[in-house]
Amino acid sequence: MSQREKDGPDIPAWLSDWQARGLSTPEALACIDQLPAPDPEAVIGRWRGRTLPTDHPLDGLLEALGWQGKAVESPERVHPLLFRLPSGQVIPLEPALMPTRVALRWPALARSRPVRAAFAALGPLLRARGPAARLAPRVFRGRSGIALIYDRRPIADHLRRVDAGHVIGIMERKGMARPFFFLLSREAGELSSRPRPPD
Repeated sequence: MSQREKDGPDIPAWLSDWQARGLSTPEALACIDQLPAPDPEAVIGRWRGRTLPTDHPLDGLLEALGWQGKAVESPERVHPLLFRLPSGQVIPLEPALMPTRVALRWPALARSRPVRAAFAALGPLLRARGPAARLAPRVFRGRSGIALIYDRRPIADHLRRVDAGHVIGIMERKGMARPFFFLLSREAGELSSRPRPPD
């Protein structure tokens, strides 16, 4: 199955090309500037996540560790990090426990087999006990929109609408030199399969 088929039949050609070939950060921002912000209610659901490459230290790293995407139950209840365990179970992880700073500083180490194996083993211990983010109005590059704001990390994922089934996220983090881009593709049956916090 091609990447375009995985992300849905209606993914625009320019977005498929971005996934395949990558863009520079200025080129990616120029694309983003042409897109509208989604309505908050239109973001509710479960979304499959995938890197949009811009030669960023995080490119492909989250997927290598098992990242599946995000789930938005309501504007005030967001699971920003859904990960698949080796067992196949998808659970929400706690962003405050994620070693983002280490990954940004030593991305090659974060991608190494020992680190990936350790992360897989520790995944259940990193499980979030509830929603860890919310949707809120934010201005990005001079335009009003919405962003996914993490509760316990200095992170904002600005959102731009491609179509009803696809949203582009632009992650900004305090201390990160340039943004990280990702594609969110709506998953069928998202609300019935949303993650549950542990008892």
